Amino acid sequence: MALLLAGLSACAVGPRYRRPAPPAVKRYTAAPMALTLSPAQSVSGLATGAQRFSNGANVNPEWWINFGSQALDALVTQALTHNPDLTAAQATLEETQYNLQAVNGIFYPQVALGLGGERIHTSGASSGGFAGPQLYNLYTGQVSVSYYPDVFGLNRLVSRGGEAQVDVARDQLLAARLIIESNVVNAALDLAALEEEVTATRNTIADQQRILNLTRTRYRLGSASQFDVLTQQSQLASTQARLPALLQVRDAERHLLATYLGRFPSRTGSLQIPVLSKLRLPANLPVSVPSALVRQRPDILAAEAQLRAANAQVGEQVARMYPNLQLTGNFGNQSNNAGTLFDPASRIWNLAASIVLPLFEGGTLEAQKHAAEAAYRGVFANYQNTVLNAFRNVADVLRALQHDALVLDAQARAMRDASRAFALVRIQYRDGAVDYLSLLTSEIQYENARIAYVQAEAQRYADTTALYVAFGGGTVEPPPSDHSMPPRTQR
Repeated sequence: MALLLAGLSACAVGPRYRRPAPPAVKRYTAAPMALTLSPAQSVSGLATGAQRFSNGANVNPEWWINFGSQALDALVTQALTHNPDLTAAQATLEETQYNLQAVNGIFYPQVALGLGGERIHTSGASSGGFAGPQLYNLYTGQVSVSYYPDVFGLNRLVSRGGEAQVDVARDQLLAARLIIESNVVNAALDLAALEEEVTATRNTIADQQRILNLTRTRYRLGSASQFDVLTQQSQLASTQARLPALLQVRDAERHLLATYLGRFPSRTGSLQIPVLSKLRLPANLPVSVPSALVRQRPDILAAEAQLRAANAQVGEQVARMYPNLQLTGNFGNQSNNAGTLFDPASRIWNLAASIVLPLFEGGTLEAQKHAAEAAYRGVFANYQNTVLNAFRNVADVLRALQHDALVLDAQARAMRDASRAFALVRIQYRDGAVDYLSLLTSEIQYENARIAYVQAEAQRYADTTALYVAFGGGTVEPPPSDHSMPPRTQR
């Protein structure tokens, strides 16, 4: 019998899963990328350093430490420990692993112990009325065993589907972790940039206040008009009006960061935010080869795991069209008297085998198989779309980094020249060598250049972050066969 079952087990049905091949492309962008991104040598500053692409290098799983900020490291660590989204994703993973354990129970015999006692009264109709009514007790104790031999692989296909769902949940947990890491880093960078903008705006307000004082002095001396005074007052008021709006954006970003850390907004006072000017720009940027990208990004790995689950679902529907075998057995004792329940004469047992072969289901099984095949095609299309979007994401980031170096170079030179011009025009205006319009124009140019430089600086850091995320954030593909239970999260 065992040999027969072993032979039948080789008759597994359903399509064999074939892992999609990596895309046959050699690079991410149409034109080759420059290996080094370097602003002009005339520009100084931590954010204006050269960056070099390291082709074939892997991303450090703790990629954020490359920015050289202990404050940033602490924020990411807090988020990975306390973020509710990660807790939910971890719970989902554990749920799928327990579900897989439940599914895998079908591979083992199902054993149950039954104990029962009955008091029975019959009318005697069953004996034709000759015996008359009967009243008696019936005590039963038995062990029931049932087993479903996996003849056509249905159980294995269901298990493979469960394994794929575990992999989906695990990859989604990795994706959620990467999203939280990038969100925290981006929020911290935004806050750092906003602090710089607030400082720049306050400095501008102070400069405009000094110019207003100077203009009033010149007005009293008769070398400036009342129009000059009113115009400078208006300019100062406009800049002062921008400050509260900027502070509101900064506060909202701080509240968002607190949410990522699993904190309430009222508890953000102790947050240590990185200083933009003290961040270190990573010099070497890892660039994975295109064929390796599909094995690194969690979103692609999750899409592929869903593809495996859809493939197993097709096999399940095919296997349901084949016979289903069940083996059962019962062994126990039955007696009218509790005292004789365990006597040899009270022993009962039975062995049974049944096979169910669907003959006519009104097209239900065939339709379910075609539905599963259509679902598989849809999941495969989604997988292809995920891969395409991943490659687009990488291409966008590579080009953005190239443009960032040029933009930051131009903005740094613009700020340097505007600062020199503003200082010169301010002295000339004090000495009466230029008119007020020249001073106002120079002031506005410097204010805009200073804020534009801060934004360009922050954008270069943000796009560097995006590069690490685009290549999977150092995700290492877990073995598909590893579906053990995760350790319990300590609270």
